[in-house]
Amino acid sequence: MNRTTIIDRQTKETKIRLSMDLDGKGEVQANTGIGFLDHMLTSFGKHGFFDLDIKVTGDLAVDGHHTVEDTGIVLGQAIKNAVGDKKGIKRYGHCILPMDDALILCAIDLCGRPYLSFEASIPAKEVGELQTELVEEFFYAVSYKAGMNLHIKMLSGKNSHHIIEGMFKAFGKALDQGVSREPRLSDVLSTKGSFD
Repeated sequence: MNRTTIIDRQTKETKIRLSMDLDGKGEVQANTGIGFLDHMLTSFGKHGFFDLDIKVTGDLAVDGHHTVEDTGIVLGQAIKNAVGDKKGIKRYGHCILPMDDALILCAIDLCGRPYLSFEASIPAKEVGELQTELVEEFFYAVSYKAGMNLHIKMLSGKNSHHIIEGMFKAFGKALDQGVSREPRLSDVLSTKGSFD
């Protein structure tokens, strides 16, 4: 089954084209205009084994908010489209990821119900050109457009770069687990037989 998608989204604030293959090799091309966000998306794809090609033109002369949020919106749409009817997938995924001083927990449920729990204290206001308060906005947009429960919790950490990168890597690994196929399952993993 082909689990790929291409999303095009254009507003007065951003223009985004994103292609995604859930069954890739972790090959990523990211060009958002925000170098640190590119690095985070590359880490997400690499550690989740997702092939991604992301091109974003945003109103960075204003600030990074629209670029970061809209990239999250499109990534969430891509995940929802690529995973399809969810038959035969494990649905749940989790990861506790260490990155030097940082220890990050991420857990997901691809249940169709959007929810974000984000518990973190990121010391720096910016890492590179990324405003760190936008990290939560990014994951909120992903969770709501993908229709997933997404829990991210910083268990420990001092370095802002490590904390944020740990979140993106942990999310990639948790999502890889959630979208992976379960050979014992032919329908959706729900006692209702549906996620509706």
